[in-house]
Amino acid sequence: MRYAIVPVTPFEQNCTIFWCENTRQAVVVDPGGDIERIMRFLADEQLVLAKILVTHGHIDHAGGVAALSEKSGITVIEGPHEEDRFWIEGMPQQSKMFGFPNVRSFEPTRWLKDGDKVAFGEIELDVLHCPGHTPGHVVFYHAPSHLAQVGDVLFQGSIGRTDFPRGDHDTLLRSIKERLFPLGDGVDFIPGHGPMSTFGEERKYNPFLSGRFG
Repeated sequence: MRYAIVPVTPFEQNCTIFWCENTRQAVVVDPGGDIERIMRFLADEQLVLAKILVTHGHIDHAGGVAALSEKSGITVIEGPHEEDRFWIEGMPQQSKMFGFPNVRSFEPTRWLKDGDKVAFGEIELDVLHCPGHTPGHVVFYHAPSHLAQVGDVLFQGSIGRTDFPRGDHDTLLRSIKERLFPLGDGVDFIPGHGPMSTFGEERKYNPFLSGRFG
């Protein structure tokens, strides 16, 4: 599996494109906006978009889902967990709050649960439900590559905010401890914003986490 990070929106959100080298089938994770930039990358790499994946319902991650689905003709949208339905249904209100024009809500083809699998080409991603930043946040993990797309659960040197509706700090820490760190210190992760890191680096040096989990 190969991947590329395409920063989108004024929040510089790490929209991520995963693709299968053998089939050229791809998924776009968290198309928050700047749809033309995303589609240009797909065209330049001669990739065939198979699905749109969503980690959670915040507008900088999910605000471009409806537009990408419409422009690409791809109607298969998977994620997040259904606990984030209220965020997705409230997308027009989020657009007014954050100044994103003409953002529409959408209905996922499949709400995801912990333990689900997402497949495209010859690739299979594991789904981990990691609430805390939002109640329905999910993470996508490719075990053979030791690579995870964690959205806004964890960052280099920080963790996700929990001051939004239905965010919860203790739940977020539990998700990191019980769902992410057991995958192993050597796992590389793509956060929702900022540079990549590894679970081992964050377990040891992240000021919000070091000393808590051994």
